Amino acid sequence: MKNPKSKIRTICILLVLTFVCAAFAGCSSGKNEVGKPSVVVTVFPIYDWVKQIAGDKVDITLLLDSGVDLHSYQPSAEDIVKISNADLFIFVGGESDVWVDDIIPGFKDDEQIALNLIEELGERAKEEEIKEGMQAEEEEEEEEGEEEGPEYDEHIWLSLKNASALCDVITDKLVRIDPDGAEDYKKANDDYKNKLDALDKEYEKAVGEAKFRTVLFGDRFPFRYLVDDYGLDYFAAYVGCSAESEASFETVAFLASKIDELDLPAIFQIETADGQLAETVKNATEKKDQKILTLDSLQSSVKKDVENGKSYLETMKKNLEVLKEALG
Repeated sequence: MKNPKSKIRTICILLVLTFVCAAFAGCSSGKNEVGKPSVVVTVFPIYDWVKQIAGDKVDITLLLDSGVDLHSYQPSAEDIVKISNADLFIFVGGESDVWVDDIIPGFKDDEQIALNLIEELGERAKEEEIKEGMQAEEEEEEEEGEEEGPEYDEHIWLSLKNASALCDVITDKLVRIDPDGAEDYKKANDDYKNKLDALDKEYEKAVGEAKFRTVLFGDRFPFRYLVDDYGLDYFAAYVGCSAESEASFETVAFLASKIDELDLPAIFQIETADGQLAETVKNATEKKDQKILTLDSLQSSVKKDVENGKSYLETMKKNLEVLKEALG
């Protein structure tokens, strides 16, 4: 669906700038002026996981800190320098992170760690799914001889089970770059995983007691990991990583018919939606009385949100309350 070539074309220029900047940066191990290990992450959920496990023991940089989401992010020369000087670089590892392939070969063996979370998930990583009724993506032409690999759903953090497993992996890497903090990292991780597992059980209970077993999105659908965890079915206008912005008449009509057929009381959208598509779907239904509810996919969260009390765990708790309202 997505073609990474446009990103790759910009990388060559950025890499040249990186080498120039690196000449001035020297051969830093990644530790800052007070000796803390340096950790660079791409998205907010990973940032928050590291904060929960490491606290102030590491210096954490969040790359996607301007509100742009994972799918449209382009690294700057400054970003690449930060990554190149980091002790630990953690990224999602899907199509949106194809630019990382040009940076990792420059890492120093046994001194710097690059952690690809989709790779760590192994068989738990899911390929993007085209569900009945979804808006078709415009296919881009592939260059001759290029083999297209699987496109994974990148929203791996929208599974509490994934979060728990990946926090173990992150803890292992933190211990590797900072052995002196091992005991604190492991204890904090255990405490955090207990909270994640408790919330996971709350989701299981809520879905088990629900009247409805289907969610419908008049929007992109980044929540496949979540619905699969709890056995929910779904319908949506677009896949989670879609770049489409206008749904066809056929897509709207299909979604409206599903609401009528299943008598669904709610239409979902994600936090960046303007509400227009969900409202259009609602107006195409027979009853036209559905609630339009928002689930936070954590794709556009930034460090400023942390100052306002936002966290991965609290956001997932709020998502559960919204889900309960829709499922009855």
